[in-house]
Amino acid sequence: MSLNNEIFIHPSAIVDLPVSIGARTKVWHFCHVMNGATLGTDCVLGQNVFIAGNVVIGNACRIQNNVSVYDGVTLEDEVFLGPSCVFTNVRNPRAQVRRRNFEPTRVLRGATLGANCTVVAGCTIGRWAFIGAGSVVVKNVPDYALVVGNPARRIGWVSRHGARLNFIDSTARCPETDALYRLCGASIELLEAADDNARQT
Repeated sequence: MSLNNEIFIHPSAIVDLPVSIGARTKVWHFCHVMNGATLGTDCVLGQNVFIAGNVVIGNACRIQNNVSVYDGVTLEDEVFLGPSCVFTNVRNPRAQVRRRNFEPTRVLRGATLGANCTVVAGCTIGRWAFIGAGSVVVKNVPDYALVVGNPARRIGWVSRHGARLNFIDSTARCPETDALYRLCGASIELLEAADDNARQT
């Protein structure tokens, strides 16, 4: 069991051995982390979170209350999972069929999944993407995309800071940090990083 004194595990939580939990990670009330799971540093697991045994979670992830992260799901660094969001790992489940191979679902760095959204097995959520609350994701989501609805559709783009971008002549600045982005067909790219003196809204 890879634990140290910087890790906080609430007495009501269940952590099965062996697991790997990075420094300064907090596991709150009634969580269950199964043996074999890997959690990075500086993560927070809110109340009643379940982490399956083959799950890999990156650094500085925030997993809000009542989220289950099942086998087949990988979270990169700085992912935010809103309260009660849902993952699946089989597209055609049957109670009488025992499947051993689960479809991989990847949530890439910095992405946000809003409260009560559902991500169907096999999807990849792009870097810094933003999934609106209650959305149902049935296909891959591009980097920086803002998607909402059932099924989820892209309605715009967001910055790394989570602010909606309004493009003029194919460029936009984040209204909170002044970082510059460029629209390139069906994707965007960061041209100029945020100023250290970021504006606050």
